[in-house]
Amino acid sequence: MRYRTRVTAPAALIGTAAVLAAAPAVHALPATGAPAGPGPETLGDPVYPALGNDGYRVHAYHLDLSYDPATGLVEASATLRIRTTAALTRFSLDALGLDIRSISVGGRAAVFEQAGEKLRITPAGRLRAGTRTTVCVTYTADPRRALPHTGWVSTPDGFAVCAQPESAHTVFPCNDHPSDKADFTFRITVPAGLRGVANGLLTGVETLADGRVAHSYASRSPMATELVQITVGDYVVRERQGPHGLPLRDVVPAARAAALEPALALTPGQITWLEARLGAFPFETYGLLPCNSDDPSAFDFTGLETQTLTLYKPNFLLQPERSIGSHMMHELVHSWFGNLVSPATWADLWLNEGHADFYGLLYRYEKGWPDSLGLTTLEARMRDTYARGDQWRRDSGPVAAPNAVNLFDDQRYLGGVLVLFALRELIGEDTFRAVETTFLDRFRNSCASTEDYIAVASEVSGQDLSGFLRDWLYGTRTPRMPGHPDWTVVPPAAGAAPRRPRDTHRHGDNSATL
Repeated sequence: MRYRTRVTAPAALIGTAAVLAAAPAVHALPATGAPAGPGPETLGDPVYPALGNDGYRVHAYHLDLSYDPATGLVEASATLRIRTTAALTRFSLDALGLDIRSISVGGRAAVFEQAGEKLRITPAGRLRAGTRTTVCVTYTADPRRALPHTGWVSTPDGFAVCAQPESAHTVFPCNDHPSDKADFTFRITVPAGLRGVANGLLTGVETLADGRVAHSYASRSPMATELVQITVGDYVVRERQGPHGLPLRDVVPAARAAALEPALALTPGQITWLEARLGAFPFETYGLLPCNSDDPSAFDFTGLETQTLTLYKPNFLLQPERSIGSHMMHELVHSWFGNLVSPATWADLWLNEGHADFYGLLYRYEKGWPDSLGLTTLEARMRDTYARGDQWRRDSGPVAAPNAVNLFDDQRYLGGVLVLFALRELIGEDTFRAVETTFLDRFRNSCASTEDYIAVASEVSGQDLSGFLRDWLYGTRTPRMPGHPDWTVVPPAAGAAPRRPRDTHRHGDNSATL
């Protein structure tokens, strides 16, 4: 479902809205300059071609949200610091389900309209290429609003956010693509008795004249829009120390804090285990957010790696360690693969999910916990996965060639693990670890593609692995497994491949760590 093109403010108000906070003036393009035009409304993502916008890059977001429990509405403003990469007469943000009240560019009121999931903005003057300016958008959001897709999780006492992969722009107007990472600061105003929390570290708490409380946060590292977390509710914050003095904070429903403590206490040991393999934890803090909702349809996944604060279904974390530890590791791995290094396009999702399952399964087997198939070693699980390889390639496409329907299928998870296992079998454990850490160091706080990973693997191993890895990642048939000539692939079953409805597995619980 798409909304028809519509202007979102009365004609008399467009272009005359009140100016927001002072900002640097926009520089108009001289008549003798390069031709200016509308910025492209796509970044050409192969999975979600409508996501993202070109002609500029976002350097920072400041999100100011005020929650009213009486109405359930959020009054908000989003302030974006951008730099144009082309001369522009108009540019666009991604936005859906937001009631836009006003927009200014460089401190001057701008004309705007909403067309489908795009918010088109025409500044008062044309923008030169290389212009740095500020875009301020004020709007109202309803976390309970029915939309074709949403990043809101409505709870009895507030809300949380689950934006992956394409729904951050239902929470705030943005350039909603992981390749355009930016700095984030937040201000969340709530009634006394509730708590507002976001990514990063708490930078201030202010009690307002009317008794409401404003909590401010800042992320020290750039972040993809899909990794934003903002939550409001009856929460307590539990703090503890991780390895090397790393501050850990968990945001826990007040009524369940004691019951959830055994799960929360596992995090320091898990970080220590992973640091020995991937290097120091890459962010300023980490913790878990068991969302204050028992509604089974609140969100369609068990955990989501929002940066520095992983979102979970609370009842999952009430289970014994052997039932949750492997998946907790899966989500923790995303701090490195997915958050520190984000996918250049959504076709590169296997880099996130394949690595998260790879280390999550290694952790499980080291702990001596059988997996869901009753297997107890990574080699045994990979032999089983290898046998399914051609079937999965037929049903879900090659590992690195998904579409929007099958993006979160097993092929991106266990299929990705199989690629990493094959690479490790070919080049050896020590070289494989060097590939992993080199890749993370080289693309730290940025994004990387499948081709980037192939290039690093070839460089570090000292051999051209492009043909080997492309066969594993893009081939329609499963290649031979190095070192295991006896492994066989079961021929695909006859008939059409089944397809599930997209919205029922948008995030998918296809992780083998569950």
